[in-house]
Amino acid sequence: VQLQASGGGLVQAGGSLRLSCSASGGTFRRLTTGWFRQAPGKEREFVAAFKWTDASPYHADSVKGRFSISRDNTKNTVYLQMNNLKPEDTAVYYCAAGGRLISSSLPNPAAYDYWGQGTLVTVSS
Repeated sequence: VQLQASGGGLVQAGGSLRLSCSASGGTFRRLTTGWFRQAPGKEREFVAAFKWTDASPYHADSVKGRFSISRDNTKNTVYLQMNNLKPEDTAVYYCAAGGRLISSSLPNPAAYDYWGQGTLVTVSS
């Protein structure tokens, strides 16, 4: 499975961006897909995931109410809509995919088998 992330950029605080991650080479509808981010000098952090087994979205507490993950199986694409962005959201955002993940595994990067190349999001104050 190959993942290609796009949509990052520079935005002012309070603004919005939508990230996209297109997948190829696998059965997309049977993949759990997630977004992680990594700021300079920090560990990779879970942002959101969409679990295919129950078609449910999961979001980290730090982004609940501001970010929303969704997916379009007809386009083999997962999205991350980011609203009310804050400077602390600045990071490289990575999309990831894996097979049958249980809910408790979603925040663990090691649970995912496939990773995209990352897209940089910079939020200015």
